[in-house]
Amino acid sequence: MLHLPRLYAILDTACFSYGEELFSAATELEAAGVGLLQYRNKAGNARQMLEQSRELRRTLRNSVRLIMNDRADLAVVAGFDGVHVGQDDLSPEAVRKVVGETLWVGVSTHNPQQVEEANRTSADYIAIGPVFATTSKAKPDPVIGLDGVGRARELTLKPLVAIGGITRANCRSVIEAGADSVAIISDLVREPRKSAEEFLRILG
Repeated sequence: MLHLPRLYAILDTACFSYGEELFSAATELEAAGVGLLQYRNKAGNARQMLEQSRELRRTLRNSVRLIMNDRADLAVVAGFDGVHVGQDDLSPEAVRKVVGETLWVGVSTHNPQQVEEANRTSADYIAIGPVFATTSKAKPDPVIGLDGVGRARELTLKPLVAIGGITRANCRSVIEAGADSVAIISDLVREPRKSAEEFLRILG
């Protein structure tokens, strides 16, 4: 079973005005000690996504494990370390056929039934959320709260990543509720290095 770092950083292109900001943030997160980073681009075309992915891989070399959001095919071509899919994307088993056995596969869940279903797949880790209200999704699923994290913990032995509205102020409580890792988007955008260092200190 894989071991996830406490901090699962997500670089969402929607949070940055242009590509250089994205790469600068990635470099700052690396300097802070972030070891796991997901590239998320919901609006770009395949060419743009591949260009940015390859640049991230080149910039970060092998010091950071890179996860591709949604696109298993691009993850393979860009030399990423894993793929993360949602409920409306390829199934974990379909992703596995594309990426093979060595790349990590993660899947998003939003309720106990989805956690149970994900637990029966070959997914390496399961994400659960949104824990708190979030602005990172246009149409977020219902908030599950800390109780939802605890319930998900009871349903799987796979590594559990909590996501949604998690900040430096509440991240410790999410770990205490049963999550192995917390996925952060918005609270890493401003001063990425300083923010990541504070998260890492709080999470211990």
